[in-house]
This record gives sequence, structure tokens and C-alpha cells, in this order.
Amino acid sequence: MTETEGEKKPARVVVADDQTVVREGIVMLLGLLPGVEVVGAAGDGEEAVQLVEELDPDVVLMDLRMPRCDGVEATRRIRSQHPRTQVVVLTTYADDESLFPALRAGARGYLTKDAGGDEIVRAVQSVLSGDAGLSPSVQRRLLERLSQPEPAPAEPGPAMGPETPPDGLTARETEVLLLIADGLSNQEIARRLHVSTATVKTHINNLFAKTGLKDRAQAVRYAYSKGLVRPPTR
Repeated sequence: MTETEGEKKPARVVVADDQTVVREGIVMLLGLLPGVEVVGAAGDGEEAVQLVEELDPDVVLMDLRMPRCDGVEATRRIRSQHPRTQVVVLTTYADDESLFPALRAGARGYLTKDAGGDEIVRAVQSVLSGDAGLSPSVQRRLLERLSQPEPAPAEPGPAMGPETPPDGLTARETEVLLLIADGLSNQEIARRLHVSTATVKTHINNLFAKTGLKDRAQAVRYAYSKGLVRPPTR
């Protein structure tokens, strides 16, 4: 009797989340549901990659914000080194800067942590069948993003800075710095960039760490001193 004629084997799953309570809760929840078998649990992305090497699971349920190796990099490594193993992101964040890098890294599913057990199992089964396992809110976000017109190229103006950002800043960190210099609050920056305030805070922390800045006033002075913005001409 073939597997399709008999009882289908449960999907072998590894859970990766740096928060012990959350990780153990997901493992316990999945243990109560048919169709999945949790074979391992990881506390960060590095451990998740190691468990995939050791256990060869069908699916990894992957958190994004983790120490040592975050979920995006772990997903990229898993999909590159173990293409048979699928990745379903299970995270608190559904903003563009969490969603799209994860999908580009090779994740086939994306759920937020308010998903129920049945929804997680459906996503696992979907990715193993070759489909995408996306929550309805993520599907809507993808459609909204695809329906938006491509932004027009920015025209050069007096506020344009050097082509290569200083001190190893990324393009997005530089963009956040310019908006700080323009006087915007974290909430206003989040609305302007269509991301969460938590994402904005992460960018600010990163740019402060790279530049040695302590506060927003220093950030404004830094932007002017590096020629990223120029005082208005009279």
C-alpha cells in the first residue's frame, strides 16, 4: 500500500524561536495537532541551520528577530544547503522590511504569531505541496505592494548627499537619517517608509552604533557634516 493509499506521514518540523516561552508553546501546540511531528527546536538561526543538517526536516517554522543568525540569513542558508527543507516564517512582524527579505531568501510561507494551530498546519502542508503558505494579511500586503506603481527616479537636488553612504550605513539607514535631519518623529518616519515603528527604531539603533552618535541632535549635525543634507540657501 502506498503512502497516498494509506495514512499520510506527518510533516517533520523544526521550530526556531529565541523566546523560550514562545518556542515551547508552539511545540506544545503542534504536538496536539494531526499532520505534524516536531523533531527539534532551536533558540536562534545558527542552531536552526545545525538542526536541519542533523535532522533533515520537511519544514522549519522560522522566527525572524533572533541572535547570532537572524531568520532571513538562516532561511537563505537552509534553502541553499538543504533545498528539500521548506521554510515557513512565523513572526510578530508583517511590515515590508520583514516580509520581502524573508521571501527573497527562500521562505515559501509567512505567518504572524496570532495564527492558530490549524492555520500553521495548513501552511506547512501547503509548502510541502508546492504552494505558498501565506496568511490572509500577508497575501493582502503582497497584492497591495504589487499594485503600487513603481516610484519615479529621484531628481537630484540640494539635499542629495554622496553616492556611497558614510561609515558603512545602508541605503535605508541613510534614508532614516535624512528623515531625522528633516525633523520627523519615529512614527512619522514609519508612516513615510510604510514600516513599523519597531523597524524604524532598529534602523536608528544600527546607524547610531555605526556612527557613534548618541542622540537625534548629534544625528542632525552628522548629516550636515557629511554633506548628506545642506543648509537651505537664502
